[in-house]
Amino acid sequence: MPVAPNSAEARDIAYHIHGQTDLKAHEEKGPTIISRGDGVHVYNEDGKEFIEGLAGLWSVSLGFNEPRLVDAATKQLRELPYYHTFAHKTAPPVIDLAEKLVGIAPEGLGKVVFQNSGSEAVDTAMKFIWYYHNAIGKPEKKKIIARENAYHGTGIASASLTGLARMHLAFDLPVTDRVLRTDCPHFYKYGEDGETEEAFATRCANNLEQLILDEDPDTVAAFFAEPVMGAGGVIVPAATYFEKVQAVLKKYDVLMVADEVICGFGRTSNMWGSQTFNIKPDLLTCAKALSSSYLPISAVLISDELYAPIRDQSGELGGFSHGYTYSGHPVPAAVALETLKIYEERNIVGHVQKVGPIMQAGLREFADHPLVGEVRGVGLLAGVEVMADGANRQCFDPAAKVGPKIQAFCEENGLLIRAMGDSIGFCPPLIIDEATIEKMLGQFGKSLDQGLDWARQEGLA
Repeated sequence: MPVAPNSAEARDIAYHIHGQTDLKAHEEKGPTIISRGDGVHVYNEDGKEFIEGLAGLWSVSLGFNEPRLVDAATKQLRELPYYHTFAHKTAPPVIDLAEKLVGIAPEGLGKVVFQNSGSEAVDTAMKFIWYYHNAIGKPEKKKIIARENAYHGTGIASASLTGLARMHLAFDLPVTDRVLRTDCPHFYKYGEDGETEEAFATRCANNLEQLILDEDPDTVAAFFAEPVMGAGGVIVPAATYFEKVQAVLKKYDVLMVADEVICGFGRTSNMWGSQTFNIKPDLLTCAKALSSSYLPISAVLISDELYAPIRDQSGELGGFSHGYTYSGHPVPAAVALETLKIYEERNIVGHVQKVGPIMQAGLREFADHPLVGEVRGVGLLAGVEVMADGANRQCFDPAAKVGPKIQAFCEENGLLIRAMGDSIGFCPPLIIDEATIEKMLGQFGKSLDQGLDWARQEGLA
């Protein structure tokens, strides 16, 4: 549809650069302008209603009009609209939020540092890891292992850790030789013929161990992992994967870092994805649902064992020289604190345990669709793998953009989801109810059928 001159769409094209967007295509297509939200729905300027099937960006956990979060922000803006956490300063909601996070954190994580985004949290965790090893007299222990297809952010360091080629191309990334890559734990795609899921997990763990040995264990500092890989395609780890991987890490004194930016706060049917997959992290990053994305805030939680030498080193150096102007901003902290209160008071985790299986079962009914190779997920997080031939694990040519075409059909039908290549991601607000799940599934089914008709017309299926 042509963009009208002097319209909001035209002004957006003229002045605004969009992240994670084909900028050339955007100048032709223009934006979808979302002007209002209500619960799990959002509305464009024409009043068209959409189910937000990805919770914005995996993040708006409590929906788009939670009055308690608006009130928490307003109250804090009136009392203290800004202060910092440098040079021994802080504000009451920051103290309360730190205490609350430690109270619900996986066992052993006793300290919190606040940042503003998931990317910042990952960058900060990497700096903590290097600082810690300097503090304990192991300055050579600096290499960090991440997985193929992992997503850890878009900062220079966090994007270097990310294992997606599209995040590196033309950016001259990665910028450090301290980042190593190991296997993506996606059994459907990478399991060998005749290999069991557990045998695949063993192979992944063995490859990880060999990588550590090849690099020298005395140089390998940490291993980063999302409990469920998000932007890499919603990849649920193979059975026994984390059990076997953590045994390797413990053997060679390699820190375990859980990137919970997507999985944290109930998404996987537990408060943390680490609890769902029995991960025992030394550090944990979180963001997104920490404030239901009403305001930017993230956090890194670290163990007391790691904190002690970092504290002592900072004393010797005269300070811990890290932080941002907005780290521990009192207004996002107040909103995050209220968000955590709502999770508890409304038993959001229990709600996910109730409706998550409904969404998972409904999506798995599409497993026999001619365009579907695999349906996977846990809680209110799922991925549908679009394939040319699912039985033989034959992918479409990426240039055909079958996944994005299905995403476009979904939008036409009133459902906003995300195509990561040919992986279709679902991550609705945690407050979604059974009736809305059923409607969402219906919209997706219609869109899949439209995609099949289109693929056949194009000679792709």
